[in-house]
Amino acid sequence: MWMQTTDPLGSLVVSALVAAIPIVVFLVALVGLRLSGIRAGLIALVAQIAVAALGFGMPVSAMAGAGLLGLLTALWPIAYIIVMAVWLYKLAVASGRFDVIRSSIGGISRDQRIQVLLISFSFGAFLEGAAGFGVPIAICAALLVQLGFRPVKAAMISLVANAGAGAYGAIGIPVIVGAQVSGLEVHELSRALVLVLQPLTLLIPFLLVVILDGLRGLRETWPATLLLTVVFSGVQAGVLWFLGPELADLSSGLAGMVALFLLGRIWQPRRIHREPGAPEPEERRIGLGEVVAAWSPFYILTAVILVWSLPPFKALFAAGGPLAALAPVLPMPGLTGSILTPSGDVVTAAWSFTPINATGTAILLAVLVSFWTTPQLRAADLVGTLRATIRELWPALVLIAIILVLANIANHSGGSASMGAALAAVGPLFPVLAPIIGWIGVFLTGSVVNNNTLFAPLQVATAERLAVDPALLVGANTAGGTAAKVISPQSIAIAAGAVGLAGRESEILRASIWYSVGILAFLCAWSGLLSIVLAA
Repeated sequence: MWMQTTDPLGSLVVSALVAAIPIVVFLVALVGLRLSGIRAGLIALVAQIAVAALGFGMPVSAMAGAGLLGLLTALWPIAYIIVMAVWLYKLAVASGRFDVIRSSIGGISRDQRIQVLLISFSFGAFLEGAAGFGVPIAICAALLVQLGFRPVKAAMISLVANAGAGAYGAIGIPVIVGAQVSGLEVHELSRALVLVLQPLTLLIPFLLVVILDGLRGLRETWPATLLLTVVFSGVQAGVLWFLGPELADLSSGLAGMVALFLLGRIWQPRRIHREPGAPEPEERRIGLGEVVAAWSPFYILTAVILVWSLPPFKALFAAGGPLAALAPVLPMPGLTGSILTPSGDVVTAAWSFTPINATGTAILLAVLVSFWTTPQLRAADLVGTLRATIRELWPALVLIAIILVLANIANHSGGSASMGAALAAVGPLFPVLAPIIGWIGVFLTGSVVNNNTLFAPLQVATAERLAVDPALLVGANTAGGTAAKVISPQSIAIAAGAVGLAGRESEILRASIWYSVGILAFLCAWSGLLSIVLAA
Protein backbone atom coordinates (compact mmCIF):
# COMPACT_ATOMS: atom_id res chain seq x y z
CA MET A 1 0.00 0.00 0.00
CA TRP A 2 1.36 3.39 -1.01
CA MET A 3 1.52 6.18 1.59
CA GLN A 4 0.31 9.52 0.20
CA THR A 5 2.11 12.67 1.36
CA THR A 6 1.45 16.36 1.00
CA ASP A 7 5.10 17.37 1.51
CA PRO A 8 7.35 15.00 -0.43
CA LEU A 9 10.05 17.64 -1.03
CA GLY A 10 10.67 18.61 2.59
CA SER A 11 9.16 22.08 2.19
CA LEU A 12 5.41 22.52 2.04
CA VAL A 13 5.72 25.68 -0.06
CA VAL A 14 8.01 24.01 -2.60
CA SER A 15 5.80 20.92 -2.72
CA ALA A 16 2.73 23.08 -3.32
CA LEU A 17 4.47 25.05 -6.07
CA VAL A 18 5.48 21.82 -7.78
CA ALA A 19 1.89 20.53 -7.45
CA ALA A 20 0.64 23.72 -9.14
CA ILE A 21 2.83 23.24 -12.24
CA PRO A 22 0.14 21.42 -14.30
CA ILE A 23 -2.37 24.22 -13.63
CA VAL A 24 0.12 26.86 -14.71
CA VAL A 25 1.05 24.83 -17.79
CA PHE A 26 -2.61 24.49 -18.77
CA LEU A 27 -3.30 28.22 -18.38
CA VAL A 28 -0.17 29.24 -20.30
CA ALA A 29 -0.94 26.79 -23.12
CA LEU A 30 -4.57 27.86 -23.35
CA VAL A 31 -4.30 31.60 -22.79
CA GLY A 32 -0.70 32.46 -23.65
CA LEU A 33 -0.03 30.07 -26.54
CA ARG A 34 -3.69 29.98 -27.59
CA LEU A 35 -3.68 26.25 -28.15
CA SER A 36 -6.94 24.33 -28.43
CA GLY A 37 -8.41 23.00 -25.22
CA ILE A 38 -7.53 19.40 -26.09
CA ARG A 39 -3.90 20.21 -26.89
CA ALA A 40 -3.49 22.35 -23.79
CA GLY A 41 -5.12 19.63 -21.70
CA LEU A 42 -2.86 16.89 -23.07
CA ILE A 43 0.26 18.96 -22.36
CA ALA A 44 -0.98 19.66 -18.82
CA LEU A 45 -1.76 15.96 -18.35
CA VAL A 46 1.81 15.02 -19.28
CA ALA A 47 3.03 17.60 -16.77
CA GLN A 48 0.68 16.17 -14.11
CA ILE A 49 1.93 12.62 -14.67
CA ALA A 50 5.51 13.83 -14.32
CA VAL A 51 4.73 15.78 -11.15
CA ALA A 52 2.84 12.87 -9.59
CA ALA A 53 5.53 10.32 -10.42
CA LEU A 54 8.71 12.33 -9.87
CA GLY A 55 7.54 14.91 -7.33
CA PHE A 56 5.12 12.90 -5.20
CA GLY A 57 6.35 9.35 -5.87
CA MET A 58 2.95 8.05 -6.98
CA PRO A 59 3.15 4.47 -8.28
CA VAL A 60 2.21 3.82 -11.90
CA SER A 61 -0.56 1.44 -10.80
CA ALA A 62 -2.16 4.10 -8.56
CA MET A 63 -1.80 6.69 -11.32
CA ALA A 64 -3.49 4.36 -13.80
CA GLY A 65 -6.35 3.67 -11.36
CA ALA A 66 -6.86 7.37 -10.67
CA GLY A 67 -6.78 8.17 -14.39
CA LEU A 68 -9.26 5.39 -15.16
CA LEU A 69 -11.61 6.73 -12.48
CA GLY A 70 -11.40 10.21 -14.05
CA LEU A 71 -12.09 8.84 -17.53
CA LEU A 72 -15.08 6.77 -16.41
CA THR A 73 -16.49 9.72 -14.43
CA ALA A 74 -16.15 11.93 -17.49
CA LEU A 75 -18.16 9.44 -19.52
CA TRP A 76 -20.68 8.68 -16.77
CA PRO A 77 -22.32 10.74 -15.48
CA ILE A 78 -20.87 13.98 -16.87
CA ALA A 79 -20.83 13.38 -20.65
CA TYR A 80 -24.16 11.59 -20.36
CA ILE A 81 -25.75 14.62 -18.67
CA ILE A 82 -24.32 17.12 -21.14
CA VAL A 83 -25.33 15.17 -24.26
CA MET A 84 -28.86 14.61 -22.95
CA ALA A 85 -29.30 18.30 -22.00
CA VAL A 86 -28.12 19.63 -25.36
CA TRP A 87 -30.19 16.97 -27.15
CA LEU A 88 -33.29 18.25 -25.33
CA TYR A 89 -32.47 21.79 -26.43
CA LYS A 90 -31.92 20.75 -30.06
CA LEU A 91 -35.25 18.93 -30.11
CA ALA A 92 -36.94 22.15 -28.95
CA VAL A 93 -35.27 23.95 -31.86
CA ALA A 94 -36.18 21.22 -34.39
CA SER A 95 -39.83 21.25 -33.29
CA GLY A 96 -40.15 25.00 -33.87
CA ARG A 97 -41.01 25.50 -30.23
CA PHE A 98 -37.83 27.42 -29.65
CA ASP A 99 -39.10 30.15 -31.95
CA VAL A 100 -42.04 30.53 -29.58
CA ILE A 101 -39.68 30.58 -26.58
CA ARG A 102 -37.61 33.29 -28.25
CA SER A 103 -40.73 35.30 -29.05
CA SER A 104 -42.07 34.89 -25.51
CA ILE A 105 -38.80 36.23 -24.13
CA GLY A 106 -38.95 39.10 -26.58
CA GLY A 107 -42.52 39.66 -25.45
CA ILE A 108 -41.31 40.33 -21.93
CA SER A 109 -38.76 42.80 -23.22
CA ARG A 110 -37.03 43.52 -26.53
CA ASP A 111 -34.13 44.90 -24.48
CA GLN A 112 -31.34 42.33 -24.46
CA ARG A 113 -30.05 43.49 -21.09
CA ILE A 114 -33.37 42.37 -19.62
CA GLN A 115 -33.23 39.17 -21.67
CA VAL A 116 -29.86 38.29 -20.14
CA LEU A 117 -31.24 38.84 -16.64
CA LEU A 118 -34.18 36.63 -17.52
CA ILE A 119 -32.29 33.81 -19.26
CA SER A 120 -28.73 33.56 -17.95
CA PHE A 121 -29.42 34.67 -14.39
CA SER A 122 -33.00 33.66 -13.52
CA PHE A 123 -33.69 30.73 -15.86
CA GLY A 124 -30.06 29.63 -15.46
CA ALA A 125 -30.50 29.47 -11.68
CA PHE A 126 -33.72 27.51 -12.14
CA LEU A 127 -31.88 24.95 -14.31
CA GLU A 128 -28.91 24.89 -11.91
CA GLY A 129 -31.25 24.00 -9.08
CA ALA A 130 -32.93 21.29 -11.13
CA ALA A 131 -29.93 19.70 -12.83
CA GLY A 132 -26.57 21.39 -12.28
CA PHE A 133 -23.50 19.73 -13.84
CA GLY A 134 -23.22 22.29 -16.67
CA VAL A 135 -26.83 21.99 -17.87
CA PRO A 136 -27.68 25.71 -17.29
CA ILE A 137 -24.47 26.87 -18.94
CA ALA A 138 -25.12 24.76 -22.03
CA ILE A 139 -28.78 25.66 -22.44
CA CYS A 140 -28.57 29.37 -21.55
CA ALA A 141 -25.53 30.01 -23.75
CA ALA A 142 -27.29 28.32 -26.67
CA LEU A 143 -30.43 30.38 -26.01
CA LEU A 144 -28.45 33.63 -26.10
CA VAL A 145 -26.81 32.69 -29.40
CA GLN A 146 -30.26 32.06 -30.87
CA LEU A 147 -31.28 35.53 -29.70
CA GLY A 148 -28.38 37.13 -31.58
CA PHE A 149 -25.50 37.24 -29.09
CA ARG A 150 -22.04 36.48 -30.39
CA PRO A 151 -21.00 32.96 -29.30
CA VAL A 152 -18.03 34.01 -27.13
CA LYS A 153 -20.08 36.68 -25.37
CA ALA A 154 -23.03 34.32 -24.87
CA ALA A 155 -20.77 31.72 -23.29
CA MET A 156 -18.97 34.25 -21.07
CA ILE A 157 -22.21 35.84 -19.84
CA SER A 158 -23.73 32.46 -18.99
CA LEU A 159 -20.58 31.45 -17.10
CA VAL A 160 -20.51 34.67 -15.06
CA ALA A 161 -24.26 34.51 -14.36
CA ASN A 162 -23.87 30.99 -12.99
CA ALA A 163 -21.79 32.36 -10.09
CA GLY A 164 -25.04 33.41 -8.42
CA ALA A 165 -26.43 29.87 -8.36
CA GLY A 166 -23.54 27.40 -8.67
CA ALA A 167 -23.24 26.72 -4.94
CA TYR A 168 -26.71 25.18 -4.70
CA GLY A 169 -26.90 23.18 -7.93
CA ALA A 170 -28.71 19.89 -8.37
CA ILE A 171 -31.03 20.30 -5.38
CA GLY A 172 -28.37 21.68 -3.03
CA ILE A 173 -25.94 18.78 -3.37
CA PRO A 174 -22.72 20.86 -2.94
CA VAL A 175 -23.93 22.14 0.43
CA ILE A 176 -25.26 18.78 1.57
CA VAL A 177 -22.00 17.03 0.66
CA GLY A 178 -19.93 19.83 2.21
CA ALA A 179 -21.80 19.38 5.48
CA GLN A 180 -21.49 15.60 5.40
CA VAL A 181 -17.72 15.46 4.87
CA SER A 182 -16.97 18.25 7.34
CA GLY A 183 -19.22 17.09 10.16
CA LEU A 184 -21.35 20.25 10.11
CA GLU A 185 -25.12 20.46 10.21
CA VAL A 186 -26.59 21.15 6.76
CA HIS A 187 -28.62 24.02 8.15
CA GLU A 188 -25.56 25.50 9.84
CA LEU A 189 -23.60 25.54 6.56
CA SER A 190 -26.64 26.78 4.67
CA ARG A 191 -26.92 29.82 6.95
CA ALA A 192 -23.19 30.48 6.74
CA LEU A 193 -23.51 30.64 2.96
CA VAL A 194 -26.13 33.36 3.31
CA LEU A 195 -23.49 35.47 5.02
CA VAL A 196 -20.68 34.54 2.65
CA LEU A 197 -22.36 34.45 -0.77
CA GLN A 198 -25.41 36.70 -0.72
CA PRO A 199 -23.44 39.96 -1.12
CA LEU A 200 -21.97 38.51 -4.33
CA THR A 201 -25.36 37.26 -5.50
CA LEU A 202 -26.75 40.77 -5.00
CA LEU A 203 -24.05 42.17 -7.30
CA ILE A 204 -24.20 39.63 -10.17
CA PRO A 205 -27.24 41.15 -11.99
CA PHE A 206 -25.60 44.58 -11.90
CA LEU A 207 -22.34 43.08 -13.19
CA LEU A 208 -24.14 41.41 -16.10
CA VAL A 209 -25.72 44.70 -17.16
CA VAL A 210 -22.37 46.49 -16.92
CA ILE A 211 -20.74 43.79 -19.08
CA LEU A 212 -23.37 44.36 -21.74
CA ASP A 213 -23.77 48.14 -21.69
CA GLY A 214 -21.58 49.78 -19.07
CA LEU A 215 -22.81 52.24 -16.47
CA ARG A 216 -25.26 53.73 -18.94
CA GLY A 217 -26.97 50.35 -19.00
CA LEU A 218 -27.33 50.43 -15.21
CA ARG A 219 -28.90 53.90 -15.31
CA GLU A 220 -31.39 52.78 -17.92
CA THR A 221 -32.34 49.40 -16.46
CA TRP A 222 -32.03 49.97 -12.72
CA PRO A 223 -35.71 49.23 -11.96
CA ALA A 224 -35.43 45.74 -13.49
CA THR A 225 -31.94 45.07 -12.11
CA LEU A 226 -32.82 46.24 -8.61
CA LEU A 227 -36.11 44.35 -8.54
CA LEU A 228 -34.46 41.15 -9.74
CA THR A 229 -31.57 41.27 -7.29
CA VAL A 230 -33.88 42.03 -4.33
CA VAL A 231 -36.41 39.32 -5.24
CA PHE A 232 -33.86 36.68 -6.26
CA SER A 233 -31.48 37.23 -3.35
CA GLY A 234 -34.29 37.69 -0.86
CA VAL A 235 -35.99 34.42 -1.82
CA GLN A 236 -32.67 32.55 -2.01
CA ALA A 237 -31.50 33.85 1.37
CA GLY A 238 -34.86 33.12 2.98
CA VAL A 239 -34.98 29.56 1.69
CA LEU A 240 -31.37 28.93 2.75
CA TRP A 241 -31.90 30.38 6.20
CA PHE A 242 -35.22 28.74 7.06
CA LEU A 243 -35.46 25.63 4.86
CA GLY A 244 -31.99 24.64 3.65
CA PRO A 245 -30.21 24.45 0.29
CA GLU A 246 -32.42 22.01 -1.66
CA LEU A 247 -34.79 24.59 -3.19
CA ALA A 248 -32.54 27.66 -3.01
CA ASP A 249 -31.98 27.92 -6.78
CA LEU A 250 -35.31 26.58 -8.01
CA SER A 251 -37.36 28.99 -5.91
CA SER A 252 -35.19 32.06 -6.50
CA GLY A 253 -34.88 31.40 -10.23
CA LEU A 254 -38.64 31.03 -10.61
CA ALA A 255 -39.29 34.12 -8.46
CA GLY A 256 -36.85 36.13 -10.59
CA MET A 257 -38.55 35.12 -13.85
CA VAL A 258 -42.00 35.98 -12.47
CA ALA A 259 -40.78 39.34 -11.15
CA LEU A 260 -39.31 40.34 -14.53
CA PHE A 261 -42.44 39.17 -16.33
CA LEU A 262 -44.71 41.27 -14.09
CA LEU A 263 -42.44 44.32 -14.32
CA GLY A 264 -42.39 44.01 -18.11
CA ARG A 265 -46.17 44.52 -18.16
CA ILE A 266 -45.85 48.03 -16.72
CA TRP A 267 -42.29 49.23 -17.46
CA GLN A 268 -39.69 49.09 -20.23
CA PRO A 269 -36.36 50.94 -20.66
CA ARG A 270 -36.68 54.12 -22.70
CA ARG A 271 -33.82 53.04 -24.95
CA ILE A 272 -33.94 49.45 -26.16
CA HIS A 273 -30.49 47.87 -26.22
CA ARG A 274 -29.77 45.28 -28.91
CA GLU A 275 -26.48 43.52 -29.53
CA PRO A 276 -24.81 44.39 -32.88
CA GLY A 277 -26.30 42.19 -35.58
CA ALA A 278 -29.00 40.76 -33.32
CA PRO A 279 -32.26 40.14 -35.22
CA GLU A 280 -35.32 42.01 -34.07
CA PRO A 281 -37.80 39.77 -32.27
CA GLU A 282 -40.88 38.89 -34.26
CA GLU A 283 -43.88 41.04 -33.55
CA ARG A 284 -46.62 38.45 -33.18
CA ARG A 285 -49.16 37.62 -30.56
CA ILE A 286 -48.64 34.32 -28.82
CA GLY A 287 -51.34 32.62 -26.79
CA LEU A 288 -50.68 31.46 -23.27
CA GLY A 289 -51.26 27.85 -24.26
CA GLU A 290 -48.68 28.10 -27.02
CA VAL A 291 -46.11 29.59 -24.64
CA VAL A 292 -46.76 26.87 -22.04
CA ALA A 293 -46.38 24.17 -24.70
CA ALA A 294 -43.16 25.70 -26.01
CA TRP A 295 -41.56 25.81 -22.56
CA SER A 296 -42.88 22.36 -21.68
CA PRO A 297 -39.58 20.48 -22.33
CA PHE A 298 -37.98 22.46 -19.53
CA TYR A 299 -40.95 21.98 -17.20
CA ILE A 300 -40.83 18.25 -17.92
CA LEU A 301 -37.07 18.29 -17.29
CA THR A 302 -37.53 19.98 -13.92
CA ALA A 303 -40.35 17.67 -12.85
CA VAL A 304 -38.45 14.48 -13.72
CA ILE A 305 -35.25 15.62 -12.04
CA LEU A 306 -37.19 16.60 -8.94
CA VAL A 307 -38.54 13.05 -8.75
CA TRP A 308 -35.01 11.67 -9.24
CA SER A 309 -33.84 13.90 -6.38
CA LEU A 310 -36.46 12.86 -3.82
CA PRO A 311 -35.01 10.92 -0.85
CA PRO A 312 -37.42 7.96 -1.29
CA PHE A 313 -36.33 7.56 -4.91
CA LYS A 314 -32.66 7.81 -3.99
CA ALA A 315 -33.17 5.29 -1.19
CA LEU A 316 -34.25 2.68 -3.74
CA PHE A 317 -30.72 2.61 -5.19
CA ALA A 318 -28.73 3.28 -2.01
CA ALA A 319 -26.68 0.54 -0.35
CA GLY A 320 -29.14 -1.95 1.11
CA GLY A 321 -32.02 -0.56 -0.97
CA PRO A 322 -34.28 -2.85 -3.02
CA LEU A 323 -32.70 -1.70 -6.32
CA ALA A 324 -29.10 -1.33 -5.11
CA ALA A 325 -27.98 -3.98 -7.62
CA LEU A 326 -28.88 -1.52 -10.41
CA ALA A 327 -26.35 1.01 -9.08
CA PRO A 328 -23.12 -0.96 -8.69
CA VAL A 329 -20.02 0.65 -7.22
CA LEU A 330 -16.93 -0.64 -9.00
CA PRO A 331 -13.48 -0.43 -7.32
CA MET A 332 -10.57 0.89 -9.34
CA PRO A 333 -7.53 -1.40 -9.54
CA GLY A 334 -4.42 0.25 -8.15
CA LEU A 335 -6.49 2.95 -6.43
CA THR A 336 -9.34 1.63 -4.27
CA GLY A 337 -7.89 0.27 -1.05
CA SER A 338 -4.33 0.79 -2.30
CA ILE A 339 -3.51 4.29 -1.01
CA LEU A 340 -3.12 5.43 2.58
CA THR A 341 -3.69 9.16 3.20
CA PRO A 342 -1.57 11.20 5.63
CA SER A 343 -4.46 11.04 8.14
CA GLY A 344 -4.31 7.22 8.08
CA ASP A 345 -7.45 6.67 6.01
CA VAL A 346 -7.52 4.15 3.16
CA VAL A 347 -8.72 5.62 -0.15
CA THR A 348 -12.10 4.13 -1.01
CA ALA A 349 -12.75 6.07 -4.23
CA ALA A 350 -14.69 3.96 -6.73
CA TRP A 351 -16.81 4.45 -9.83
CA SER A 352 -20.58 4.43 -9.40
CA PHE A 353 -22.45 3.18 -12.46
CA THR A 354 -26.06 4.36 -12.22
CA PRO A 355 -27.97 3.52 -15.40
CA ILE A 356 -31.42 4.14 -13.91
CA ASN A 357 -31.00 6.78 -11.20
CA ALA A 358 -28.48 8.98 -13.04
CA THR A 359 -29.40 12.61 -13.72
CA GLY A 360 -28.70 11.94 -17.39
CA THR A 361 -31.40 9.24 -17.40
CA ALA A 362 -33.86 11.75 -15.94
CA ILE A 363 -33.02 14.13 -18.78
CA LEU A 364 -33.34 11.27 -21.30
CA LEU A 365 -36.83 10.60 -19.97
CA ALA A 366 -37.63 14.31 -20.39
CA VAL A 367 -36.35 14.07 -23.99
CA LEU A 368 -38.60 11.10 -24.75
CA VAL A 369 -41.69 12.61 -23.08
CA SER A 370 -41.10 15.87 -24.97
CA PHE A 371 -40.76 13.92 -28.22
CA TRP A 372 -43.94 11.92 -27.63
CA THR A 373 -45.91 15.07 -26.79
CA THR A 374 -44.67 17.10 -29.78
CA PRO A 375 -46.62 16.23 -32.93
CA GLN A 376 -44.21 18.22 -35.13
CA LEU A 377 -41.35 15.79 -34.44
CA ARG A 378 -40.64 12.54 -36.25
CA ALA A 379 -38.32 9.65 -35.38
CA ALA A 380 -35.82 11.00 -37.93
CA ASP A 381 -35.69 14.28 -35.95
CA LEU A 382 -35.00 12.38 -32.73
CA VAL A 383 -32.12 10.42 -34.23
CA GLY A 384 -30.78 13.32 -36.30
CA THR A 385 -30.59 15.76 -33.39
CA LEU A 386 -28.77 13.16 -31.27
CA ARG A 387 -26.20 12.62 -34.02
CA ALA A 388 -25.74 16.37 -34.42
CA THR A 389 -25.35 16.78 -30.66
CA ILE A 390 -22.61 14.14 -30.41
CA ARG A 391 -20.86 15.47 -33.51
CA GLU A 392 -20.74 18.99 -32.06
CA LEU A 393 -19.89 18.04 -28.49
CA TRP A 394 -17.21 15.40 -28.89
CA PRO A 395 -14.25 17.84 -28.66
CA ALA A 396 -15.70 19.32 -25.47
CA LEU A 397 -16.29 15.87 -24.02
CA VAL A 398 -12.73 14.78 -24.86
CA LEU A 399 -11.39 17.86 -23.05
CA ILE A 400 -13.54 17.12 -20.01
CA ALA A 401 -12.17 13.56 -19.93
CA ILE A 402 -8.57 14.81 -20.12
CA ILE A 403 -9.14 17.31 -17.30
CA LEU A 404 -10.81 14.76 -15.04
CA VAL A 405 -7.97 12.28 -15.59
CA LEU A 406 -5.56 15.07 -14.65
CA ALA A 407 -7.65 16.11 -11.64
CA ASN A 408 -7.92 12.59 -10.24
CA ILE A 409 -4.18 12.04 -10.51
CA ALA A 410 -3.59 15.39 -8.79
CA ASN A 411 -6.06 14.57 -6.02
CA HIS A 412 -4.82 11.05 -5.28
CA SER A 413 -1.13 11.89 -5.58
CA GLY A 414 -1.51 14.38 -2.72
CA GLY A 415 -0.85 17.38 -4.95
CA SER A 416 -4.23 19.05 -4.42
CA ALA A 417 -4.00 18.60 -0.65
CA SER A 418 -0.45 19.98 -0.75
CA MET A 419 -1.66 23.23 -2.33
CA GLY A 420 -4.44 23.48 0.23
CA ALA A 421 -2.16 22.76 3.17
CA ALA A 422 0.34 25.40 2.02
CA LEU A 423 -2.39 28.02 2.01
CA ALA A 424 -3.61 26.84 5.41
CA ALA A 425 -0.13 27.43 6.85
CA VAL A 426 -0.53 31.22 6.73
CA GLY A 427 -2.31 31.23 10.11
CA PRO A 428 -4.63 34.17 10.97
CA LEU A 429 -4.71 35.31 7.34
CA PHE A 430 -6.23 32.00 6.32
CA PRO A 431 -9.88 33.22 6.18
CA VAL A 432 -8.78 35.65 3.46
CA LEU A 433 -7.26 32.80 1.44
CA ALA A 434 -9.91 30.14 2.18
CA PRO A 435 -11.88 30.89 -1.03
CA ILE A 436 -8.69 30.35 -3.06
CA ILE A 437 -8.60 26.72 -1.92
CA GLY A 438 -12.15 26.29 -3.17
CA TRP A 439 -11.18 28.02 -6.41
CA ILE A 440 -8.32 25.54 -6.91
CA GLY A 441 -10.60 22.61 -6.11
CA VAL A 442 -13.22 23.52 -8.70
CA PHE A 443 -10.65 24.50 -11.30
CA LEU A 444 -9.17 21.02 -10.96
CA THR A 445 -12.39 19.01 -10.74
CA GLY A 446 -15.00 21.23 -12.39
CA SER A 447 -17.41 20.48 -9.53
CA VAL A 448 -18.29 22.33 -6.33
CA VAL A 449 -19.35 18.94 -4.93
CA ASN A 450 -15.92 17.41 -5.56
CA ASN A 451 -14.25 20.55 -4.25
CA ASN A 452 -16.10 20.31 -0.93
CA THR A 453 -15.39 16.59 -0.72
CA LEU A 454 -11.70 17.33 -1.18
CA PHE A 455 -11.14 20.47 0.89
CA ALA A 456 -14.03 20.94 3.37
CA PRO A 457 -12.31 18.72 6.01
CA LEU A 458 -9.12 20.79 5.61
CA GLN A 459 -11.13 23.98 6.12
CA VAL A 460 -12.69 22.61 9.32
CA ALA A 461 -9.35 21.42 10.71
CA THR A 462 -7.79 24.83 10.02
CA ALA A 463 -10.75 26.66 11.55
CA GLU A 464 -10.38 24.66 14.76
CA ARG A 465 -6.67 25.56 14.98
CA LEU A 466 -7.43 29.25 14.40
CA ALA A 467 -10.60 29.40 16.55
CA VAL A 468 -12.65 30.49 13.53
CA ASP A 469 -16.21 29.35 12.81
CA PRO A 470 -15.80 26.15 10.72
CA ALA A 471 -19.05 26.82 8.84
CA LEU A 472 -17.65 30.15 7.69
CA LEU A 473 -14.55 28.56 6.16
CA VAL A 474 -16.47 25.71 4.51
CA GLY A 475 -18.83 28.36 3.17
CA ALA A 476 -15.83 30.30 1.85
CA ASN A 477 -14.54 27.10 0.25
CA THR A 478 -17.89 26.63 -1.49
CA ALA A 479 -18.03 30.28 -2.54
CA GLY A 480 -14.52 30.18 -4.00
CA GLY A 481 -15.63 27.19 -6.02
CA THR A 482 -18.43 29.21 -7.62
CA ALA A 483 -15.85 31.77 -8.77
CA ALA A 484 -13.78 29.01 -10.36
CA LYS A 485 -16.79 27.59 -12.26
CA VAL A 486 -16.56 30.69 -14.46
CA ILE A 487 -13.28 29.43 -15.92
CA SER A 488 -12.96 25.78 -14.94
CA PRO A 489 -11.91 23.76 -18.02
CA GLN A 490 -15.01 21.61 -17.68
CA SER A 491 -17.35 24.63 -17.70
CA ILE A 492 -15.45 26.26 -20.57
CA ALA A 493 -15.66 23.04 -22.59
CA ILE A 494 -19.40 22.75 -21.97
CA ALA A 495 -19.98 26.36 -22.99
CA ALA A 496 -17.80 26.00 -26.09
CA GLY A 497 -19.70 22.92 -27.20
CA ALA A 498 -23.07 24.58 -26.64
CA VAL A 499 -22.30 27.65 -28.76
CA GLY A 500 -20.41 25.84 -31.51
CA LEU A 501 -16.88 26.89 -30.50
CA ALA A 502 -15.40 23.49 -29.64
CA GLY A 503 -11.65 23.78 -30.16
CA ARG A 504 -11.74 27.53 -29.45
CA GLU A 505 -12.02 27.34 -25.68
CA SER A 506 -9.16 29.79 -25.24
CA GLU A 507 -11.35 32.61 -26.61
CA ILE A 508 -13.99 31.99 -23.96
CA LEU A 509 -11.36 31.67 -21.23
CA ARG A 510 -9.74 34.99 -22.18
CA ALA A 511 -13.16 36.68 -22.10
CA SER A 512 -14.04 35.20 -18.69
CA ILE A 513 -10.86 34.94 -16.64
CA TRP A 514 -10.78 38.43 -15.17
CA TYR A 515 -14.38 38.16 -14.00
CA SER A 516 -13.48 34.96 -12.16
CA VAL A 517 -10.43 36.62 -10.60
CA GLY A 518 -12.47 39.69 -9.64
CA ILE A 519 -15.20 37.60 -8.02
CA LEU A 520 -12.55 35.60 -6.15
CA ALA A 521 -10.87 38.78 -4.89
CA PHE A 522 -14.21 40.08 -3.62
CA LEU A 523 -14.91 36.79 -1.83
CA CYS A 524 -11.44 36.74 -0.24
CA ALA A 525 -11.85 40.26 1.12
CA TRP A 526 -15.40 39.59 2.32
CA SER A 527 -14.47 36.28 4.00
CA GLY A 528 -11.61 37.97 5.84
CA LEU A 529 -13.90 40.77 7.02
CA LEU A 530 -16.57 38.31 8.12
CA SER A 531 -14.07 36.33 10.18
CA ILE A 532 -13.07 39.51 12.03
CA VAL A 533 -16.67 40.63 12.61
CA LEU A 534 -17.88 37.23 13.78
CA ALA A 535 -14.88 36.82 16.10
CA ALA A 536 -15.50 40.20 17.74
